[in-house]
Amino acid sequence: MNPAIQRMMERYHVNTVDESVNALREILQQLALLGLWRSRFFEQGAFYGGSALRILHGLDRYSEDLDFSLMEKDTEFVLGRYGDALQRELASFGFEVSFEARTRNQRTSIESPFLKTNTLEQLIVVEAEEEIIEGIHPGRLLRIKLEVDIDPPGGFETETATILQPIPFAARVYSLPDLFAGKMHALLCRKWKNRVKGRDWYDFVWYVANHPRLRISHLEERMRQSGDYASSSPLTVEMLRQMLHDAIETLDVAKASQEVEPFLRDSSSLRLWSRPFFNDLVDRIEVVQ
Repeated sequence: MNPAIQRMMERYHVNTVDESVNALREILQQLALLGLWRSRFFEQGAFYGGSALRILHGLDRYSEDLDFSLMEKDTEFVLGRYGDALQRELASFGFEVSFEARTRNQRTSIESPFLKTNTLEQLIVVEAEEEIIEGIHPGRLLRIKLEVDIDPPGGFETETATILQPIPFAARVYSLPDLFAGKMHALLCRKWKNRVKGRDWYDFVWYVANHPRLRISHLEERMRQSGDYASSSPLTVEMLRQMLHDAIETLDVAKASQEVEPFLRDSSSLRLWSRPFFNDLVDRIEVVQ
């Protein structure tokens, strides 16, 4: 095993199949970020979303995808141009991964190819324990979706963050108040039909507990772009709080807990979840412009 990968794997102290797969996915995510840095992607794009919180800010849940935003609108942007560089980067650390480009639906501004690999083969690369190896189906695939918003809403700020493993490199990332605004947009406006995205609610709790400042002007930009806010007046703090209270009123707390639990090493905090618990957190958000 590559020594840098060995050091990364040792940080996880995995005991189960799910923990091993989550750790493997996160290592591959960090290698993909390194490949994008080498390819100068961060000169025109920024990292955001749950994986940014996890890798850069210590969010205590795993995240499946890598989410990015261009700094400025570019309808001709294609992430596929980075596919070869990403495959070479992962191969240099011993991982065989394919890059699966997807044709973008013209009605969306999201570019979303996949990195795909055989889970069992890559767990062998990281020298997973025998009982872990035996618990993996030979055909099980591990997919990491890379999403890039090529027509980003305005009003956000970015900063440079240093990632130290597998080697030191830098990534451009949304500022925390703008990351929080993006999460609130997902929580309030994401269309999941009958599904409940418990990870959004878990992240909401994490933000309020750790980084409660939210840039409301960026949230308004996102909501206007998605068609979820059309008033001629600015979005106010009172409006935001009422939207959250309304969302909590219809939240299926049990389903939300079940959805997020597989991404947690310690799910004991979910016992606190209730509508009164979430309503109490709404008033603790610190809104900035």
